[in-house]
Amino acid sequence: MIDEKAEIEQIVSVLKKGGLILYPTDTVWGIGCDATNAVAVDKVYALKQRAESKTLICLVKDFKMLQQYVEEIPEVAYDILKFAKKATTIVYDRPLRVAENLIASDNSLGIRVVRDPFCGKLIRKFKKPIVSTSANISTKRTPNNFQEISKEILEGVDYIVNLPLPNKKAKPSAIIKIGEDSAVKIIRK
Repeated sequence: MIDEKAEIEQIVSVLKKGGLILYPTDTVWGIGCDATNAVAVDKVYALKQRAESKTLICLVKDFKMLQQYVEEIPEVAYDILKFAKKATTIVYDRPLRVAENLIASDNSLGIRVVRDPFCGKLIRKFKKPIVSTSANISTKRTPNNFQEISKEILEGVDYIVNLPLPNKKAKPSAIIKIGEDSAVKIIRK
């Protein structure tokens, strides 16, 4: 049996060295890295063959951590997250303390507060946000499960999380943009 605590220690070690991980997020299998490390973020863009103009998102463990990485969180964001029935990523204006190449040209960043116990433990141990992007080349379909992840992605990461995981239906998160005036725009349901 695999020791989850030891596995998380290994993952954190890889993240601290600027490595890429392949991990089960609270939605789909994702490619991740330290969201504060621009070199690691560049590696994710290169692996996905994705233009930097198409930004990535990052995951945080709770509202307290979210407050450390966004200049001002609109009140409506708390309500949206409190009542959301599925994983929801919110695009916030004026992110702080993350890699510059993670921030969109309009000075915004998509951030998701995770509900998944594994992701929460991992982020808590790492003490920083983790990039999360689907485990596929940008022009290809998002894999529904681990077996659908391409060889190119599997070989392109530095570490693949090795834990017994429930067989869940993979669904990307909802994405909502909240403007400075608290106007809410649904980007993906």
